[in-house]
Amino acid sequence: MEVAKAKTSIYVDRELWESFKRYARSRGVEVSRLLEDVIRDELLGEALLRAVSELVSSEDYEVDFEPVEPSGLVSELVRVLRDGRSGSVS
Repeated sequence: MEVAKAKTSIYVDRELWESFKRYARSRGVEVSRLLEDVIRDELLGEALLRAVSELVSSEDYEVDFEPVEPSGLVSELVRVLRDGRSGSVS
């Protein structure tokens, strides 16, 4: 089954468009195909958010965490997060 295609014109930042075309070439994908994939992903993400919000109200879940202030090296931050998580596992 062949999908009907629509030719369109859009205005995009020139440097962004050139980068997008280079990216498509580097992946071995046609620009049109990659753009279609990006649009599909965006629409799918939006549909997924709508579906989840219909199934779950804000009263059904709660995000509970204590933020960690970053300081020093990234490895120190990872260690703090890992230590905090290991103390909550039974």
